[in-house]
Amino acid sequence: MFASLSPLEWPVLLWFQEVLRNPVTDPIISVFTHLGDSGILFIVLTALLLCFPKTRRAGFAAACALVFSLLFTNVILKNIFQRPRPWVDCAALIPLVAEHDPNSFPSGHTSAAFAFAFGSLRALPKRWMKVSVVVLAALMALSRLYVGVHYPSDVLAGFVVGDLAGLCGWLLSGRLTALAKARSS
Repeated sequence: MFASLSPLEWPVLLWFQEVLRNPVTDPIISVFTHLGDSGILFIVLTALLLCFPKTRRAGFAAACALVFSLLFTNVILKNIFQRPRPWVDCAALIPLVAEHDPNSFPSGHTSAAFAFAFGSLRALPKRWMKVSVVVLAALMALSRLYVGVHYPSDVLAGFVVGDLAGLCGWLLSGRLTALAKARSS
């Protein structure tokens, strides 16, 4: 399935490597992309949202979304597709960071980022918060291309899976909140 698509995506990754990478941004983006390892950045942000009454619903929705993202991406899809990382097939590509999971499709970092963003988005009380979570997710997705560990289609699929996980998280959190209110009445 990916054999014919991968060579079409190599020029994009090589463009990131040859045109955008530089000694100033490389360490910054490498550190940023590592903040997404195991979803840690989004777990910490979710915990922060849960700490404050005005953002608690957003945090609960984000937590549910992150669980869905983990299940969809890491438990199901990566094991079904088992697409190798880009540098396996494109010798000219040099990844900036070590990636220990051999499966590339879909991007787990991107999925977690957008699950967090779209799970929390509807309940965030301020416009700047809504814009911030979407920009943060987009930057995480782009960082995965920049460091050379995902194909563009991996990142696109991570975006779609993350959006679906965010929607599922939002819907589940709404149902659980309604059930809790009904029981306490």
